[in-house]
Amino acid sequence: MDTYVGKLGSKIFFSVAIFMILVQNSSSTAVEVSGDENLETLVENVADHLSYSSSNYGVYEMGDFGDEPWTMVQKKGNQFVVNDKPFYVNGFNTYWLMVFAVDQSTKGKVSEVFQQAASVGLTVCRTWAFNDGQWRALQKSPSVYDEEVFKALDFVVSEARKYKIRLILSLSNNWEGYGGKAQYVKWGKEAGLNLTSDDDFFSHPTLRSYYKANVKTVLNRVNTFTNITYKEDPTIFAWELMNEPRCTSDPTGDKLQSWIQEMAVYVKSMDPKHLLEIGLEGFYGPSTPDKVQFNPNTYAQQVGTDFIRNHQVLGVDFASVHIYADSWISQSVTDAHLDFTKSWMQAHIEDSEKYLGMPVVFGEFGVSSKDNGYNSSFRDTFISTVYKILLNSTKKGGSGAGSLLWQLFPDGADYMDDGYAIVLSKSPSTSNVIALQSTRLMMFNSMCAWNCRWGCHKKHPLDAFLFHDDL
Repeated sequence: MDTYVGKLGSKIFFSVAIFMILVQNSSSTAVEVSGDENLETLVENVADHLSYSSSNYGVYEMGDFGDEPWTMVQKKGNQFVVNDKPFYVNGFNTYWLMVFAVDQSTKGKVSEVFQQAASVGLTVCRTWAFNDGQWRALQKSPSVYDEEVFKALDFVVSEARKYKIRLILSLSNNWEGYGGKAQYVKWGKEAGLNLTSDDDFFSHPTLRSYYKANVKTVLNRVNTFTNITYKEDPTIFAWELMNEPRCTSDPTGDKLQSWIQEMAVYVKSMDPKHLLEIGLEGFYGPSTPDKVQFNPNTYAQQVGTDFIRNHQVLGVDFASVHIYADSWISQSVTDAHLDFTKSWMQAHIEDSEKYLGMPVVFGEFGVSSKDNGYNSSFRDTFISTVYKILLNSTKKGGSGAGSLLWQLFPDGADYMDDGYAIVLSKSPSTSNVIALQSTRLMMFNSMCAWNCRWGCHKKHPLDAFLFHDDL
């Protein structure tokens, strides 16, 4: 971290720390008068610091406001909590961490991306805990593992803990990257099974047993760096059944629903402590014909997924939704992308509150630099739009629990870029948008945990900073 960034991080933390001390140590009478004035001044100072950081990407240093126990993230109603305090998520995706950690020449990039993420206050990373039958495979064949790759995953988990970043670990892939369901079907065919579609992954009992055996191995893994079993490690925020599951061979959704039901119960029976999510993109399906109007296109309701029905399965703790207007609507940047994003997010937040009673995390969202008409200003506007909608939900105590950018890259990993990579050191304006959201959520989490006179839902001077429209 460069000298200026370090100093800036210290200023931010000093300001917020003073804020916390001021509120915690003031009587209700004192806070009523002079306390509010101090708060207003402090809010202005924090905002000024953030604005002044336009040419730098770090506002956080490692550490937090105290040495609180590193405990499991839990769900209370439609919110996440840690140590009985709200935990709203500002996070990111970097899917390739395990593979990079295998090779000594790229292992340092894992630490680098965590360090840079922590520098802008990101607290959750979603990454792959699978690589099936491919180059540097974790699972070389059913229930046969490469110990060196497993040690690499151990390193990822232990390194995340050092930077106080929690992990959502995905257990398989709908797509062929890193093996996915196609690899399981290939293994089944090699074992003599009569399989005709990659979607047989969801229905054939042998392939289901392959998946469950792998889940059992991963959850019961003892980390060689920390000596903590994965299913006991608070660094893991949640398990994800699969990245973007689809079952196009059965548009009714019954086949995928059956798979989700079996696997959710199986994971929870083995690990009741961690949260669990499915990994869905969020498309509405046959069970809610009045909702399909929110889908980005008519094809979305034919891929075998069903947002509300799928998330009503026993064992699923929170909803997952992805946002890719540039893939689903058009590859040309337009304000229609922003309009879709607003309606898409609001529909899922409302449905998570009304029908599911659980938090919803927008687990992937981004804009590709390969889009026609792309520019960094539009990307900042898009990210700010997502953040603003979540802040509005937060203010109301709603189900909008957080988001994960797709995707964060360290310097020197450009050859892995799919067009969506954000390199903080090269994207100062985007970094500021991210850091501002992190600061707002951090302060809101802390504010709601205190026994202040205003509570979480009453107006107070921080409203101007926490929920101002101009992100």
